[in-house]
Amino acid sequence: MSSRPELLFPLFADLSTLTGVGSKTAKSFSGLQVFRPRDLIFTLPQSLIDRSLVATVYGQPTGKIVTVSALVLAHRPGARKSAPYRVDMEDSRGVFQLIFFHARADYLAKVLPVGSTRLISGKVESFDQLIQIAHPDYILDVEDSASIPAIEPVYPLTAGITQKTVAKALGSALAKLPELEEWIDPAQKARSGWPSWRHAVQMAHQPRTMADLMAAAPARQRLAYDEFMAHQLTLGLARARLKKAAGRPSMGTGLLRRAVLASLPYQATVAQLRSIDEIAADMGAASRMNRLLQGDVGSGKTLVAFLALLIAVESKGQGVLMAPTEILARQHLEGLQPLAEAAGVSLTLLTGRDKGKDRLAKLQALQTGQTDILIGTHAVFQTDVAF
Repeated sequence: MSSRPELLFPLFADLSTLTGVGSKTAKSFSGLQVFRPRDLIFTLPQSLIDRSLVATVYGQPTGKIVTVSALVLAHRPGARKSAPYRVDMEDSRGVFQLIFFHARADYLAKVLPVGSTRLISGKVESFDQLIQIAHPDYILDVEDSASIPAIEPVYPLTAGITQKTVAKALGSALAKLPELEEWIDPAQKARSGWPSWRHAVQMAHQPRTMADLMAAAPARQRLAYDEFMAHQLTLGLARARLKKAAGRPSMGTGLLRRAVLASLPYQATVAQLRSIDEIAADMGAASRMNRLLQGDVGSGKTLVAFLALLIAVESKGQGVLMAPTEILARQHLEGLQPLAEAAGVSLTLLTGRDKGKDRLAKLQALQTGQTDILIGTHAVFQTDVAF
């Protein structure tokens, strides 16, 4: 049985529950990694189109999308089937043309009757010194001007999905947004000026300016914080479950570590000593260790890792150090060999290059306990490698 709260069920329902989304469109949405309404509401706009009404197409930059009120003057069907269908229009300043390819004359005569005034919204282009709009995005009666958004968000697309398809489906998805109980500290939320989760999603899909698309916009900041917080909580729960799992305590004597530290031509740093003490405490505990050692290049992480491996050897076990590349694995072997000699432990290198008798000899030494610490690449995880 799902532990998901019931009020979230609509967001995890089939995509076909959204307006205008059938099985074919739902399949096309998968190209955007959108499989549920939840995926769609988190697919945020990446730009916007200003469709505010202008007086004329004249003087507008080529490629700009404009919305203009214009009078239908005449229809000019193409002389050939492959020729474009043209409609002469006139705005407050002059004449321009609408261009249609593979047009249906009866449909265009219906939506653009000669003598009528229509709102046209589309991209301004120029051909042979004549201003044109090819296949307008909107052709509407003046009375229906509210149907054209003044500011229209632009979403990523894929084959079979248009901006209108996304907008229609999103309108349906946003209507399903529940009012969730707030989980952000009220003082932090007020200090940051963040809206509620539901309002933040709505605002993110209704940008008014380019600033609303920036990461610093309050709505997007809020949603980003939610994502990070959810991620940290998930990791916290995973760590809590891991701590409940029984581990195998490794109690070192400290003898080998002291020998290595004494052989160094320098003093280990306070941070290195503190780190190894914390790792030793983790390894000696009854629960499994879950630790990340982080430090700048040259800060001495490899020494700390080697000392941790010596704890395993001190407790009658073995250790393995894996490197991402063979070059790095060989560098570790060369750098750690003098320290291993000081401690009296044996190191062995195992990589994908080892074949035949050489590989077999190394595996036997490892399995019989003759090798204390193994250094290698991903080859150390092969099924025939036994400690």
